[in-house]
Amino acid sequence: MIPSPVVIVPYNPQWPDSFAHLGRTLRSALGANALRIDHIGSTAVPGLDAKPILDVQISVVALEPSAVYRLPLENLGYIFRADNPERTKRYFREAPERPRTHIHVRRAGSWAEQFALFFRDYLREHPHDAHAYATLKYQLAAQHRDNRHAYTDAKTAFIWEIMQKADQWSQAVGWEAGPTDQ
Repeated sequence: MIPSPVVIVPYNPQWPDSFAHLGRTLRSALGANALRIDHIGSTAVPGLDAKPILDVQISVVALEPSAVYRLPLENLGYIFRADNPERTKRYFREAPERPRTHIHVRRAGSWAEQFALFFRDYLREHPHDAHAYATLKYQLAAQHRDNRHAYTDAKTAFIWEIMQKADQWSQAVGWEAGPTDQ
């Protein structure tokens, strides 16, 4: 399978509605096994241009045994990506011919789970930094159009700069993860 090129598009105001529909479907399938179901990533930040891919984070009590979330997700047509190198999550993708969706299953309360929520919340509250992130993503997409890994790796320094700012912001406002999106 030939990987699709990295393409950034203007913010789509339908992304939150698309997530809401998907979130309800996931909630129905997973029930109490999902402690949280959250819209994360760039499509979760109003006004932020992004790759047109919905990122969803499902928070669970534990990653193992995986059957409690894996079977319901597979029954919905999501494909488990066992080749995902991140040990702190289990990763699922959409079935062929369905809208691009990345599902990240993480342990509730873990650093990785909180990182995704924290980064999203900071960008939601700081549109200037969100705009700078969009500008960088357009530049990197042009440079690394056919190499998603290089594109992702090239964003790392900027993400950590944002996280430094977010840390200061969190101390000033007493940030905590808000209620789940679903």
